[in-house]
Amino acid sequence: MKKLIRYCLLVLLFPLCSFNNESDLYTVRLKPSLIDGSKVFLLVDKSEYRMYLYEDVTLLKIYKVVFGNKDQSDKQVQGDRRTPEGTFRILSKRMDNRWNRFMLLDYPNAESYQKSRSRGVSANTDLGGGIGIHGVESASGINDVYVERRVNWTLGCVSMKDSDVAELYNVVKVGTPVVIRR
Repeated sequence: MKKLIRYCLLVLLFPLCSFNNESDLYTVRLKPSLIDGSKVFLLVDKSEYRMYLYEDVTLLKIYKVVFGNKDQSDKQVQGDRRTPEGTFRILSKRMDNRWNRFMLLDYPNAESYQKSRSRGVSANTDLGGGIGIHGVESASGINDVYVERRVNWTLGCVSMKDSDVAELYNVVKVGTPVVIRR
């Protein structure tokens, strides 16, 4: 838990604009064998349509991502197509016929339920689930162009280009912290 709090604080303290070659961070190819997966965490910024991959305090890569719908507010209930905000962990990883690869987040977690109650949402309300990070849905005509053009299409997940999700899949581990903010 202390490690997760440390990651969250680092994300808040390190401005992303301080990097001279930020555009290089979109195209760099990662070498998973050179990355310590136990020090990796992800920051997803919904307002910027970006996912930042960190190893400890070093920003390794920036990915373009899209979400559930244009409403960037926090997920409230099942079916609202919003992407949840908060601190999560990757619960499982799997190859997926529909989305290339899928990394399930532990949403809803204790933080999600606490926020829900503070908003006055009934304890019986279904907050949803099955939220994860995945590729595009090519069989349905949804391709990498959706990510490039910031077309939100998921039911609340974070979607990336197929080549990007394949690369990320080889870097992150089950248990990797994921911070999603607006």
